[in-house]
Amino acid sequence: MPRIDQTIFYTNAIKKYGATAKGVAWSDEFRQKRRFGALLRASGDIASCSVVDAGCGFGDLWLYMKEKNSLPKRYIGLDALDAMVKEAAIRTGQTVLKRDILKSPLPEADWYLASGSFNLLTRFETVLAIRRCCDAANIGVVFNLLKGKDRSDTYNYWMPKEIEKVCANFGKVTICEGYLDGDFTVKIENTL
Repeated sequence: MPRIDQTIFYTNAIKKYGATAKGVAWSDEFRQKRRFGALLRASGDIASCSVVDAGCGFGDLWLYMKEKNSLPKRYIGLDALDAMVKEAAIRTGQTVLKRDILKSPLPEADWYLASGSFNLLTRFETVLAIRRCCDAANIGVVFNLLKGKDRSDTYNYWMPKEIEKVCANFGKVTICEGYLDGDFTVKIENTL
């Protein structure tokens, strides 16, 4: 059972804040970009790669990659909300598909990147989403999580050692910390 109804959660955020970082539930654009930077550092040189942005929101990760001259060879955005899919397609000019990471068929790509996409999931859903992204990724998956004890009715918190242990079955796991309080990034390289 979902932690909360994500469609209602994000629809309300969009109504209140529009197509902004707050509209996709980030506290501000600075923190959003710090997370994007950690994703790109972990994934390395993606210029010759295909990338799926799982839970792309308004396409802000693609815009950040463009700003940093770090665009992939091919980009596909995925999101479950029509408003986000439509806005991301307009902003990026890239392929953006309506997909539920937990249920929909996922396109194959070299890398799957997910920034904040797992923050409203249950623990079971988080592991399922990671597994599904790993299955669709040729090279690996990079995502961020909120750091802490799982104590919220809304947000999904993990400790780095917990998720490292869970993800060890999916490939080689690297944890990246220190770029932002209360957040960490996980890189899983397909080795299986």
